[in-house]
Amino acid sequence: MLNRNNSILIFLFCTCAVNLYAKIIRVPSDQPNIQQGIYAASDGDTVLVYPGTYFENINFKGKKIVVTSRFFETGDLNFINSTIINGSRPVNSDTASCVIFISGEDSAAVLQGFTITSGKGTKWIDEHGAGTYREGGGILVAKSSPTIRYNVIINNDASDKTGVTSSGGGGIRAGDGNPEILNNFITGNKGRYGAGIVLNYTGAIVRNNIITNNSGGQDYGGGALWMNHDGSSPKLIENNTFTSNKVVDIYVWQGTSVIKNCILWADPTTSAVQIIVRSGGPVVTYSNVLGGWNGTGNIFSDPQFADTAFTLKDISPCIDAGDSSAEYYDPEDSLLKGSALFPSHGSLRNDMGAYGGPGTHLFPYINVSTSVRSSANYIPAEYQLNQNYPNPFNPTTFIEYSLKMASEVEIEIFNTAGQKVAALFNGYREAGSYREEWNAKNFASGIYLYRIRAGEFMQVKKMIYLK
Repeated sequence: MLNRNNSILIFLFCTCAVNLYAKIIRVPSDQPNIQQGIYAASDGDTVLVYPGTYFENINFKGKKIVVTSRFFETGDLNFINSTIINGSRPVNSDTASCVIFISGEDSAAVLQGFTITSGKGTKWIDEHGAGTYREGGGILVAKSSPTIRYNVIINNDASDKTGVTSSGGGGIRAGDGNPEILNNFITGNKGRYGAGIVLNYTGAIVRNNIITNNSGGQDYGGGALWMNHDGSSPKLIENNTFTSNKVVDIYVWQGTSVIKNCILWADPTTSAVQIIVRSGGPVVTYSNVLGGWNGTGNIFSDPQFADTAFTLKDISPCIDAGDSSAEYYDPEDSLLKGSALFPSHGSLRNDMGAYGGPGTHLFPYINVSTSVRSSANYIPAEYQLNQNYPNPFNPTTFIEYSLKMASEVEIEIFNTAGQKVAALFNGYREAGSYREEWNAKNFASGIYLYRIRAGEFMQVKKMIYLK
């Protein structure tokens, strides 16, 4: 069976095959920084960035290249967290997006495997005569169609109105193109509209993203996603999880779009309205929408998130509740035919949210301070053992668990013969949420079991180690 890591490698191979003489430019060994790597690259090349923090505001300059962390080599999620583009030191304060695509880039221009943070947006004259705006705190896309995937886009701020009409697209602003925005964790961004993403007069595929804890919307709305019409290309919003954004998740300024297999959820005490339509009409189907929404297969039920990465508990109503067509099936677990491969659950039918559908992928661990569980006083309502993350893993994985009251706790690892091979924790802990790390580099590949004992609570789950 083709696994996800191999899919990444095949994608890179096919991209580079456009140019038989394609090369890999390593940063910082071959070039001192990412922008110099881009300057040195030709179409079909790969700029491979090693872990570190790069204080840059990069521009793809129209090139059909892959700019990636080492994540592409093995699928190791740690490379996403450890390879950082920090846009807080721009040469010009009016060009302060972390990453810019404004030269007609197409889908062969790929941004992959980074943490993108601290961008402040770029002063931009609207292509349709609406005025001058500061947009794209993290990423600015204009008249281009790049591929943006497997990134953490966090704590960017496009909300400064000084000298402009307004400011938006805190995480990503895309206009007049057809970008693909896939498998990104978009959190903690700010904008006076579209704090997470702005899609202005553009087609787009927005799929398998988690969009959470973004804030703003003071001018034109849209805590997670703001959409304006496009006359030719559709907006496909599929298998995304929108949750705990500080204002309405989706604001449709005008135009049409397709929203399918998504979760749109927030604290019900804050707002029960997750989609606002000023003009036009989104077609919403097979989605879990807080407050409800008319459409085939839509539900209104607590999604039962299991952890700070918004995976689903086994009892979630979103499992096997998406579109039942085969084209939307979850990946199959090679060890259990007919069952979905984690992080999907249940059978092969699509799971609503970011962990459903053929394109689902694990996200890197996000510190709880950036998530919905940001309060130091958060007390879980129940005992819970979450699925390890990532899974399969090589060689490191994390095990998260929650305690509803202070308890003596044991976290232990067993092989399939029932022999204990590791003890990760044995002691007393207060009520709260915790995680343990297991490095299995000295163990053989295979299936392992992990168990929690906490007071009278006990639970066992399996995990897969693949070297």
